[in-house]
Amino acid sequence: MKLSPDQVTAVILAGGFGTRLQHLLPNLPKPMAPVAGKPFIEWVVRYLARQGVRRLVISTGYLAEMVARHFRPQPVKGVKVSCVAEAKPLGTAGGFLNAVRVSKGEPVAWLVLNGDSLALAPLRDMFRTLSGSGVEGVVLGVPMADASRYGTITLDAEGGLRSFNEKKPGAGIINAGVYLFRASAIEVFPARAPLSFEVDVFPALTARQAGLKVCVTQAPFLDIGTPDSLALADSFIRQHIDEFATD
Repeated sequence: MKLSPDQVTAVILAGGFGTRLQHLLPNLPKPMAPVAGKPFIEWVVRYLARQGVRRLVISTGYLAEMVARHFRPQPVKGVKVSCVAEAKPLGTAGGFLNAVRVSKGEPVAWLVLNGDSLALAPLRDMFRTLSGSGVEGVVLGVPMADASRYGTITLDAEGGLRSFNEKKPGAGIINAGVYLFRASAIEVFPARAPLSFEVDVFPALTARQAGLKVCVTQAPFLDIGTPDSLALADSFIRQHIDEFATD
C-alpha cells in the first residue's frame, strides 16, 4: 500500500488549558495564541495544507467556540476544517477518538498533531513508513542536543518503537507528538477515559506486538508551551514561511 495525502485525515489536538501561559493569553486557548499575524493553530493547518493534507478535524476543549468561530469561514484555501468539542477532558488519545467518532470519516489513515507545536517534517516519510508490511502506526521523532524539556523515545535496531522515557537532561530523540495510524489500529485502542497516547495507547499496542515504527527527522521543531518558547514563535514562522500554504 502506497499511502498518499488524500487518503489521510488529520486530527489536531487543541483541548488543553495552557496553564503556564494563562497570564500571557488571558481568555484565549493556547493554540489560538497570535503568531506572525495568525493564530498559531492556523499555521499548523497551513503546514498540513502544504503537505497535501486537505481534511482536518480539530479536537477542542477549553474555549472551544473561539477555535470553531475562527475556522468556520474556512480561512485556508483548499482545506476542509471541522471542529469537535469535548464535553469533558478526555486526554490526548481520548480527544482524538472522540473527534474520529463524531466526524465519521473513513480515511485509510489518521494523522494526529498537537495544536500548540510544529515539527516541519516532510510527511511523505511517515506515509512511506506506514506503507511497510505489518506497520500499524508511526511516531515522529526529532533528535535534540538538549531534550530535557521533553520526553524521549527509544528505538530498536529496526527503527521500531521500544519505549517512551521520562524527561531527563542530555541529548535524545524527542517525541514530537505527531502520530500516523492505520484506521484499523484505532479499533484496538484501550477502552477507557481519559486516555493518553504515551501512558495507555502505545504500551497497549506494544504489548499486542503491533507494528509501531519511529520516523526520525531533523525537522525544525517548536512548541509554544512556555513563555520563552512562545516568544520565539514569530521568528520561527517567518524563518520557515516556505513550509506553509499561503493565500
